Amino acid sequence: MISYNTKDWFTFITRFHKADTFRQLFPLILAISAYSGIIAWLELDYWKLSEKDYVRNIPVMHTLLGFAISMLLVFRTNTAYDRWWEGRKLWGSLVNNSRNLAMKLNTILPAEDNSQRSFFRKVIPAFAYALHNHLHKEQTRIELFEEEEHKHVFQRIDKGKHIPNQIALLMYQHIHQLLKEEKISGEQLLFLNSELQSFTDICGACERIKNTPIPFSYSVFIKKFIFFYIMTLPFGYVFQLGFYVVPVVAFIFYVLASLELIAEEIEDPFGGDSNDVPTVALAQNIHRHVTEII
Repeated sequence: MISYNTKDWFTFITRFHKADTFRQLFPLILAISAYSGIIAWLELDYWKLSEKDYVRNIPVMHTLLGFAISMLLVFRTNTAYDRWWEGRKLWGSLVNNSRNLAMKLNTILPAEDNSQRSFFRKVIPAFAYALHNHLHKEQTRIELFEEEEHKHVFQRIDKGKHIPNQIALLMYQHIHQLLKEEKISGEQLLFLNSELQSFTDICGACERIKNTPIPFSYSVFIKKFIFFYIMTLPFGYVFQLGFYVVPVVAFIFYVLASLELIAEEIEDPFGGDSNDVPTVALAQNIHRHVTEII
């Protein structure tokens, strides 16, 4: 995720970050400019169309459709941003619940019980790392568990199955074992249950966002709508603007296509784009904070 100063207008205008839509659209902007120039030359110099030709009335269509395309793009970007923000809130909840579970365990477990503290010091951040890798379709690394003390426990994790669920199950089994050994009471088990349950709830909600994209037909329709809207712009506006239609159409294309690109990028907050939720940094924060607490 990109960190920046929201008040630094000059930098935003003069610099082009790799995530800037202008850099991504630049080849298409050049193509649209060339296309608009050719249409202007054909109508003004080659065909020598006059203002009495019906083609000059095409802007009436753009006036009628302009409101529709603006509403579609607003809805598209709002929907995408809601998905991004929900993903960020879910990982914020994971950070808070991990801290809360660590603080509760720090209170419940005896200070001299280094074995149990070491287990939870590893397994709580392990869930965050596993969830990150699961959402990014990466292979989960188990390097947190290379120490001999708990290696036999984590060797039971099957990398071919749902790893976050397996790690959450390990926490449940371990705490249930503490209850059987009477190291914690039934009341203390209930005291810990809300944080334990929240892990799988957060995982399921993140999977819902990851695996349920914007409906295909809606996304395709917007792209086609933008394409035909832009491609028909030069035909009518060339009579009012002449060859100035080239920069005007290029700028309109840049604005409309940028909105669609932004929506595409943020609708999946767990991808590999520059503006996605910083799950690695959040997992590292969980690791650091849990280690400090327990």
